[in-house]
Amino acid sequence: MPGHPDFLRLLHLAAVSTEDFLDSARQRARRAAGQGTPRQIAAYQGYADSSGVHVSGRVLASDPRGGPLDDDGWWDNLVNTWRRWESDEVPGATVHLSFRGEEQSVVADDEGYYSATFPALEQTHASLLWMAVEARVEDSGKEVRASHDVVVPPRQASFGIISDLDDTVLHTGITSLLLAAKLTFLENAKTRKPLDGVAQLYKAFQHGTVDLPVNPIFYISSSPWNLYDLLTDFLRLNEIPPGPLLLRDLGLDQGKFIKEKGHGHKRDKALALLDAYPDLPFVLVGDSGQEDPAIYAELAEQRSGRIRAIYIRDVDPGKDSIFDASVRRAQERADSIGVPMVIARDSIMISQHAEEIGLIRPTALGAVIAEVAADQARPETGDQAVADAVESVLPS
Repeated sequence: MPGHPDFLRLLHLAAVSTEDFLDSARQRARRAAGQGTPRQIAAYQGYADSSGVHVSGRVLASDPRGGPLDDDGWWDNLVNTWRRWESDEVPGATVHLSFRGEEQSVVADDEGYYSATFPALEQTHASLLWMAVEARVEDSGKEVRASHDVVVPPRQASFGIISDLDDTVLHTGITSLLLAAKLTFLENAKTRKPLDGVAQLYKAFQHGTVDLPVNPIFYISSSPWNLYDLLTDFLRLNEIPPGPLLLRDLGLDQGKFIKEKGHGHKRDKALALLDAYPDLPFVLVGDSGQEDPAIYAELAEQRSGRIRAIYIRDVDPGKDSIFDASVRRAQERADSIGVPMVIARDSIMISQHAEEIGLIRPTALGAVIAEVAADQARPETGDQAVADAVESVLPS
């Protein structure tokens, strides 16, 4: 009967079979029409640990897009959003990868995704190092190339940072459905606004207590891989320190979000990072609007002694909301095992605590305070985009 686990399982299997059938039919039709050939390699940023150099990406049949243009309006942003969601994968494509003289060939899965691991590197450098893994796909006499940027932490790293993106770094308006939809569909990487002071705060985390950037940053989000280019453009344009983005796929296949409850993939990816760097403690940064506090408290329990601090941005400071009770419970769990969980109203509060416990240099706080003031002077995100959109559909 509906709602019974067996019924839901059968329903899911039927949905998977239907999606697989439609994907196969679409690919055959595109091939017959001379389409569906590789045009783009979405080469995601990778990372190196003691076990190897890890990269992943996706082979797509759509042409690559550049970053947002200065004169892009709300309609351009809406069209680009549609194109991101309508990206056509190339299943079964053979991807040739090369790194420091070594070659590998891997086959993309049914959704066009691929991954590979190269041998580990010696950590002889003094600061964060970025290296490149080259990728290429050949089809019908044509060749597509791309480059994976890979972060290699030094031995001098004092901690790693795992950060959420939505309403932790990037303003998404999660507490308002209308605002969230507006920012998702009508904005681009140039018009989206970061949380006040984020760039200087994350630079402070990256440096820790030394002059060089040594601490790696990893961004984990519930956003789909379709938004990868928008998110990386956003980080670059706002001078927020780069780091591998660990997003999730959308679909019905095994392991995808329709099977996952809540934000379980965030916990799994964070645990994988903690285990990838077993000798490195971590700082966790999230927000109170989703399940970050509970997930981070669970991580602190499961990997005892590995978490230096947890910082949770309050998405509705000064209000007693539905989020507050669960945040307080998570805070109590973290406190019971000696891990501070700070519920912060802004980047300044996070910086103050981080300085107090020796995570960042005292001089970093002034830079964060100055940037918060500058960010607060910027126009609010999306106001003009919504006004333009509403005006365009109203009668003259």
